[in-house]
Amino acid sequence: MANFNKVILAGNLTRDPQLTYLPSNTAVCEFGMAMNRKWKSPTGEMKEDVCFVDVKAFGKQAETLNQYMSKGKQLLVDGRLRYEQWEGKDGQKRSRLSVVVENFQFLGAPSGQGGGPGGSTRAPRQQPQHAAAPAGMDEPPPYDDVQPPAGEDIPF
Repeated sequence: MANFNKVILAGNLTRDPQLTYLPSNTAVCEFGMAMNRKWKSPTGEMKEDVCFVDVKAFGKQAETLNQYMSKGKQLLVDGRLRYEQWEGKDGQKRSRLSVVVENFQFLGAPSGQGGGPGGSTRAPRQQPQHAAAPAGMDEPPPYDDVQPPAGEDIPF
């Protein structure tokens, strides 16, 4: 049986991207996205649903997203699902499903032109030298087993 793991999302960032580096100096950018869906119920009432997704990008894409994106901006992401499992500091097993970016496209007005969530007048963000996760956080293990996007040479 064939396998296929592909996700395409268009939405708004729910928080500013956070850039860190793996011990191999590979950049990792994490952010959240929200996608809204509106529909009319059988009774004619308008309903709305919001889906929140954790997203990660690696390498040059991570640095680019960190530099130009911020909370509220629109983004189109083409990627794959990744299931992560770890044990929390309380001993409980934890898991989550996230999206790993393979390609992306900026949406909305370019920075500095205003006119909606895609526009902003803020300067591009400075990139940290080597950010480390705070000790003792209830986070998944490091990304040592991450596969680079197809066609990109990321040293591990």
